[in-house]
Amino acid sequence: MGLILHRLCGPRLLRFAIVGVGAAALFFGLAWLLVSIGVPPFTGSVIAYATAFVVAYTSQRAWTFEGRHDHSRVLPRYLVLQLGCALSSGAFAHFAVDRFGMSPLAMSALTTLVVSAASYVLSSLWVFRD
Repeated sequence: MGLILHRLCGPRLLRFAIVGVGAAALFFGLAWLLVSIGVPPFTGSVIAYATAFVVAYTSQRAWTFEGRHDHSRVLPRYLVLQLGCALSSGAFAHFAVDRFGMSPLAMSALTTLVVSAASYVLSSLWVFRD
């Protein structure tokens, strides 16, 4: 149990957060740029998301989890995890607003924290498990 706790709370958590914040910033900036130059919003957002996904996966695998994992095993798991996180964030946000009457700001903050924590734990224990 101590080894698992150390793995979850050590420098890997900081690297995970840096990559996650960087990917979110990349998505935000690229989506804004593409739509600003006339790309339709749906197309621009999909391109931005796909780009951020590739950058995040590559960075998480290579830097956060030290690149010891076979793409054929971890890429499908990462994809499943991210799809699950996306759907979970929608459900969680809906529940937070409808059931608890949270403001958009509070809902966004709480959803970000919960989904990010779940993504980190599942990435550590399942996707990029040693």
